Amino acid sequence: MRLTLKERQSLIRVIAGRYKRARKKEKGGILDEFLHSTGYNRKYAAYVLRMQGKRIRVKEGIVIEADVKNRRNRRRPRVYDEDVLKGLRKIWKMMNYICGKRLAPVMGELIVKLQQHKELDIDKEPRQKLLRISAATIDRLLLKERKKLRIKNRSRTKPGTLLKHQIPIRTFSEWDEGKPGFMEIDLVGHDGGDASGEYMQSLNCVDVCTGWTETFAVRNKAQIWVFGGIEDMRVRLPFDLLGIDSDNGSEFINDHLFRFCKEKEITFTRSRAYRKNDSCHVEQKNYTAVRQYVGYFRYDTEEELNTMNELYRNLSLYLNYFHPVMKLKSKERIGSRIKKTYDIPRTPYQRVLESSEIPEQYKEKIKQVYAGLNPAELHREITRLQNKLIKIALNKKEKRKLSAKKRYSTRIQTETCNYQFV
Repeated sequence: MRLTLKERQSLIRVIAGRYKRARKKEKGGILDEFLHSTGYNRKYAAYVLRMQGKRIRVKEGIVIEADVKNRRNRRRPRVYDEDVLKGLRKIWKMMNYICGKRLAPVMGELIVKLQQHKELDIDKEPRQKLLRISAATIDRLLLKERKKLRIKNRSRTKPGTLLKHQIPIRTFSEWDEGKPGFMEIDLVGHDGGDASGEYMQSLNCVDVCTGWTETFAVRNKAQIWVFGGIEDMRVRLPFDLLGIDSDNGSEFINDHLFRFCKEKEITFTRSRAYRKNDSCHVEQKNYTAVRQYVGYFRYDTEEELNTMNELYRNLSLYLNYFHPVMKLKSKERIGSRIKKTYDIPRTPYQRVLESSEIPEQYKEKIKQVYAGLNPAELHREITRLQNKLIKIALNKKEKRKLSAKKRYSTRIQTETCNYQFV
């Protein structure tokens, strides 16, 4: 059984005197005994016993006596000062509080873009420090800020049995596409905990190869609105739509979409029932590209639909051009653990430019779009639309509460009058 720190310090003070007085052959036995009790390295143990109680004459009248329990706290000078932290906080907030692993690789590009639009005022020295800052240091510096920002999912998918046997199943392990254009799609419901009546849905579409994300708000799960969203997605993509992979909901598994995919030579596949990992690319984006920005309120009005679609248009530019994504390269099982290896985080825009499968005219088009974008302005516009959407939802909720109270009051008055009449 190993001794505690205080017990070891007491033992050192007891043994040190005997160790210093002992002959060379005896010192080996004392050291063996000491090592057995403390578990120290042999050289370190000898150094500790030798130095304990050693008196050093500094100058006339001043003598210092060594004591192992008195240690000097060595502190390195602070490299990333308040000026660096101030700039880092501003960039982190503008990037919607992403982790250090995703922020560090695009730090240089973001600083150039923000200074170009006069959104970041930073001196040369803090700028140089931000350019060389590591992902781990970013997370360490922002730890306190992240703790301040610390929201279950309900599935409303109804199975579509029509044509199911004609649409092949595709699993996560088969999605190994090195070619952009194969999209996973899903719906996110905005019922706010009340599944009665009609409420809006967000159609989320994610390209497996590049991570390019497009999202649209639709009135409900009706085939006509979902199909319209898919057509809009096809127009906005910076590459040709080659494949669609959906869940088994009737909003996707229908004759209309099946015939459309057949006519346009688009591969149409579906995931297995109750296997969310088959659609893992879009499932993770259901939070980062939808819930994180529109929350969990109930949305069911025309004004909310228009506001949400305006928000998603800005969000598409913000996420695809400035938010880096990490892609899983390999998984290796080591005993009970799985070691995952990821590539260098890059934005979907950068991945599109790097792809040899995409024609140059598409790349030139998105380069022109990128040249005119200001990430800080996009972030402000997204925040404004978020606040507008939440305000509409809260006002609507308050009106419903007042209406319910009024109905309840009227019912009580009616029952009282009836009682008096009888």
